[in-house]
Amino acid sequence: MFSSSRMTVNQSSFLYGPLEELQELAFIERPIRRSLKTAEEIDQLTVDEDLNDIERAVYLLSVGQEVQRASVISNLPSLVRQNPAETFRRVVPKVREVLNGAGAEIQLAAASSFLTILQDDIILIHTHTFSILKTVLLHLNHRDTVVSNAWLETLLSAINALPKETIKQEVLNPLLYQSQLSHSLQARLASCRILGKVACKFDPHIVKKDLLPLVRSLCQDVELEVRSCMCRQLENISRASGVDDTRTELLPELVELARDEESGVRLAAFDTIINLMEMMDGDDRLHVVVPMVMSACETSQADEAVVASLSFQFGKVCSGLAGSLSDEEKGRLLQRFKVLCVTGLQTEGNQTDCNESTLIRCNCCYNLPAMVVFVDSTHFLSELYPSFSGLCCDPQVSVRRSAAASFHQVVKLLGSNVQLVHKELLALLQDEALEVLDAIMNHLEETLEAVLTRGENLVLDNKFPELLSALLSVEQKVGCSLRWRLHEKLLQRYSCLARLLPGEVLHQNFSPRIFTILTTNKVLPVQREAARTFCTFLRYNRKHEQRQEMMERLIQDLAQGRSYWNRLRFLDVCETASEIFSRKYFNKYFLVPALELVHDPVANVRYKLCQLLPRLRSSLRLPADKQLLQQLDFCVQKLLCREKDKDVVATIRKTVLELDKLDLAEPFHKRQERDLLDQKKEKEENLLLEMEQLERQQSEGKLNSEKHAERKRRDSKTSLSAIKSMSVSSSGNTLSSSGKEMRKAKLSRSRSLSSQPTTSKPANSDRPLKVKEMSSMSGPGKSSMSLSKDDPLRTAHFSTVTQSTSSMPVLIRSNTTSLLERASTLDHRTSSLDQRDHRTSTLDHRTSSLDQRDHRTSTLDHRTSSLDQRDHRTSTLDHRTCNMDHRNNMMEQRTGTMDHRTTTIDQRDHRTSTLDHRTIDQRDHRTSTLDHRDHRISTMDQRSKTMDRGCGVKDSQSRKLSINRKSNSFSVQSGRD
Repeated sequence: MFSSSRMTVNQSSFLYGPLEELQELAFIERPIRRSLKTAEEIDQLTVDEDLNDIERAVYLLSVGQEVQRASVISNLPSLVRQNPAETFRRVVPKVREVLNGAGAEIQLAAASSFLTILQDDIILIHTHTFSILKTVLLHLNHRDTVVSNAWLETLLSAINALPKETIKQEVLNPLLYQSQLSHSLQARLASCRILGKVACKFDPHIVKKDLLPLVRSLCQDVELEVRSCMCRQLENISRASGVDDTRTELLPELVELARDEESGVRLAAFDTIINLMEMMDGDDRLHVVVPMVMSACETSQADEAVVASLSFQFGKVCSGLAGSLSDEEKGRLLQRFKVLCVTGLQTEGNQTDCNESTLIRCNCCYNLPAMVVFVDSTHFLSELYPSFSGLCCDPQVSVRRSAAASFHQVVKLLGSNVQLVHKELLALLQDEALEVLDAIMNHLEETLEAVLTRGENLVLDNKFPELLSALLSVEQKVGCSLRWRLHEKLLQRYSCLARLLPGEVLHQNFSPRIFTILTTNKVLPVQREAARTFCTFLRYNRKHEQRQEMMERLIQDLAQGRSYWNRLRFLDVCETASEIFSRKYFNKYFLVPALELVHDPVANVRYKLCQLLPRLRSSLRLPADKQLLQQLDFCVQKLLCREKDKDVVATIRKTVLELDKLDLAEPFHKRQERDLLDQKKEKEENLLLEMEQLERQQSEGKLNSEKHAERKRRDSKTSLSAIKSMSVSSSGNTLSSSGKEMRKAKLSRSRSLSSQPTTSKPANSDRPLKVKEMSSMSGPGKSSMSLSKDDPLRTAHFSTVTQSTSSMPVLIRSNTTSLLERASTLDHRTSSLDQRDHRTSTLDHRTSSLDQRDHRTSTLDHRTSSLDQRDHRTSTLDHRTCNMDHRNNMMEQRTGTMDHRTTTIDQRDHRTSTLDHRTIDQRDHRTSTLDHRDHRISTMDQRSKTMDRGCGVKDSQSRKLSINRKSNSFSVQSGRD
């Protein structure tokens, strides 16, 4: 039972729950009254459609409701633009009627409309002076303060366009009456502002006569708001009255107001005196401004408003009083500034004091550039650097943001001492607060330009890599945040790195990161800015290989990428590249890959291509780009004939109409400006290419200079070896000549011995030694070798000759005489061969000189090749090309002459080798003949021995015969030598 009852309750709750919800839904879906207006109200709000704008405005201002009247008054500037005469004749009087007794909404709308008309210069104010001015003056003293201030702003704006007479009659006369104490505070405050505005419209004597008495009375008003307001208007009145009247009439009033009992009045007087400091002479600055500033610096925290104003005006005060201050006073001002830079950091106060201290430190950041000028950049490290470093690392984000905003000015003023603030620059770039990064990004280009161009040793030490890593970390930090506008600004500022950093650093560190953003980031403005920065890096890169690599990445990863999103980004890159590069470069690298996307399977890509076609067509110029124009026409025809997507078809039809009107719709002067800009871009690109070629030439020149130095060393070594060989050959010639003389002397000696009958025994004992000496002094070749081999035979011959008989003396003498004659003949031939050897050495010497000439010829050939390379590189310069061609012809002639000389030398070398061969053969033949004769002599000696044994001749005859034989053998030996 309990279970059934439970089921019943659950079923009832299940049934009644949905019923209640259905009833609520039915209540929501009840028929709602379509209009909250009755039929009578609708009839009142209905306006005839046949009425024009002026008639409709007059009708609504007359019988319309308040909402309609407010709408007509707000639309008054557009009516004045359309038809000013009818508007001021019919509509403005109706507006004036409506404003009488109207509410605050209509009053504010009317004040805003008249202010817009006056500020936009829609009408000539002289024509409709009273139409606007009377309306404004009528409602200037409205009881509502907001409405009164709105009409006052309209009047102040109208004063700039009103003539002097109108201002004097319509404005000044009522102003004299309203500035009296009997009028309200609001009227007197308005009078102060009007006085400050109209003073610049009149001459100084009118200001002194008509305005200064009214100014004095308002400066002495009983209300502090009036005195403060009038004190702030004294600056404009002083500039209108002149220097003399300011010194005599207004400066005493300002000094008195600076001593006022109210802090607001003192603050206004302090600011006004500081702003008027440029109009004061040295005495006034010394006796008025300097004491006031020093007293303000010495005051404690009691007068916080003056301290805050002083912190804001501190740089201006120091710059204006720099020539009137002593060194002690300058030191006091600088010390006061240091104190202001740390205000609120030592003590912890309430929230109000904290905000005031933060404001003072922010003002100090604002005045940092002026203080650098006041101190001088040479004393920055000792005087201002601690305060500057403390402000850049302040715990408050607003203070660090202010320091980042003025950082670029400080860097410019430091000049060559910019490395002193490198640490603070890194700290600001690595700040965690995006507000600080946003502030420093506003002037990042100026900051980096000052740091990278004026930092002398920045690249040499470790500061340069730290700066690069800080720049990369900033981009990663901003890229990870949701502030894509800041990311876009950062990428825009990074484009300046193309002209500040080396191309190698950009290509290795920044180009890959920018390309990653281009391909992965999902925010379209960020992608487009990344495309612009990447194209800027590409344009200013001087290395052809790196440019080619970047273009290949664009084509492969974007134009031919797998994702249609990347292909769309390539079209964005093309749109940006058409603005950055010249037409020639764009048509060479970007146009064809873009036109190939007509075959893309995704309709969005083809749709984007259709939108880009007019820009692509504007980059073509006939007849140079005739082939590219044909490809573009083929692309258009394919899209017209084969496209199936309706959006793409509609877009290509509009594009075709734009292409037809492209040449006709563009004005001539705009096209001329575009052509001039394109020529400038092309010149810059050519200049970059020339710079790249110059860099390559310099590198090649260094290599060639090194190679040339090595060649010079080798040539010096070869010349030294040639000189040594020449000296050796000359020494050989001298030795050969001395050998000839020795031979002749020995021959004459042998002849004398043959003619002498007898000699002593010691002479016989010395002859073998003489033979050995002669064999050692003989010339080179096989003859010397054969002679040295025959030495033992000769000794044996001289030992056996003593035993010969006297039966054969006559026969031996006849043989020896013939041998002597033959030896003399051989001597003559040997001398002729020695002469030939001398000639051969002379030819060798000439050959070495010709080799040196060949070396010079090769040097000239090398120079000719270098000149040819330079001619090829400077082919664009016509006059240089002509000169270099002439030089090339001369060098070719010289080369031909040198070739002819080389062939002549080769022929001489061949002849010399032939002579050497013949000489050697003749010497070998003569040596063999002499050997044969020696063999005959030995045979004859043996026969003489046998004859001596058989005959038994006497000792005296044998001695004579032996002497004769020895003399004959000695002569034979000399002849053989």
